Amino acid sequence: MSIRARFFPYRLTFKNPAGTSRGVMKEKQTYFLKIEGQNAVGWGECGVFKGLSADDRPDFESKLQWVCDHIELGLDPLLLQTREFPAIQMGLETAFLSWGAAHPFVLFPSDFTRGLSPISINGLIWMGTEIEMKKQIEDKIAQGFRCIKLKIGAIDFDSECRLLAFIRKHFPADKMEIRVDANGAFKPSEALEKLNMLSSYDLHSIEQPIKAGQLAHMKTLCKQSPLPIALDEELIGVFDISNKKSLLEEIMPQYIILKPTLVGGFQGSMEWIETAEKLGIGWWITSALESNIGLNAIAQWTYTLKSKLPQGLGTGSLFTNNIPAPLVVKNGFLNTKPDLKWDISALLLL
Repeated sequence: MSIRARFFPYRLTFKNPAGTSRGVMKEKQTYFLKIEGQNAVGWGECGVFKGLSADDRPDFESKLQWVCDHIELGLDPLLLQTREFPAIQMGLETAFLSWGAAHPFVLFPSDFTRGLSPISINGLIWMGTEIEMKKQIEDKIAQGFRCIKLKIGAIDFDSECRLLAFIRKHFPADKMEIRVDANGAFKPSEALEKLNMLSSYDLHSIEQPIKAGQLAHMKTLCKQSPLPIALDEELIGVFDISNKKSLLEEIMPQYIILKPTLVGGFQGSMEWIETAEKLGIGWWITSALESNIGLNAIAQWTYTLKSKLPQGLGTGSLFTNNIPAPLVVKNGFLNTKPDLKWDISALLLL
């Protein structure tokens, strides 16, 4: 197999600062992986997430260079050698799929890629002042979303409850699904009380109410909470299939949320899904602020899973310098528009 590979750093710039309980983001570092050879080109994205990814470590770029230097080993051996680098695994899987595809950005041909069937997604409400968040909510409702996800934990809890009450005043649960994401903002001592209060707003679920790594507390919460709990950050850095099984058996959450870039690409995500389904645990897929290169791959793969839940794939419009792609969000759905074309001119300049 005669192929070569290179990687290119790329810094995505937010149109508006994005607030979470971990702070405000103005930029997002990512890396593009390019495979060439045998008259074909493949593109992947290694979207390491600073401060969150297990592979946010000093040797990330050197490992990525090692991968490029040894690309002729092929996908499976490289995945084994990058077990602790889930963002690189994601980039490798995508790049090899792209390299072997008839079109470099049609990785999983389906009715979704043909523009015939969209994916239901949630509208994401970033943290801000109460006024700013209310404006975001009104915008998402006007845009036709029927599932909204609020980042909570940065402003005072009473203000966040007022925002939830505002939505519920106008939209009952059968008209608008509400998810909240605490990003681990609650203290274990206060979490159950807050979950009880939140449950009065007919929420679908809450993501990661307390910080990851507090297994006993999280297990108790999942047993006692009146509100379904979804694990997110709890899954990061768990690489071995037996450890994945042990974690889910111990905590028994109602849902898990899978970001392929953070949990080992499609293969790593499927291990979580298969384990969760055996235990009766629900799941959905979320992007992790990738460019359209990564988002496109995740969306196409997600469609093949045939989940009926809204997915977290609405982040493509957040950046001023994203790679133009035929992905369009309309009325709460992510669509492919085949009449629109990819514009990879920015990639060709790297």
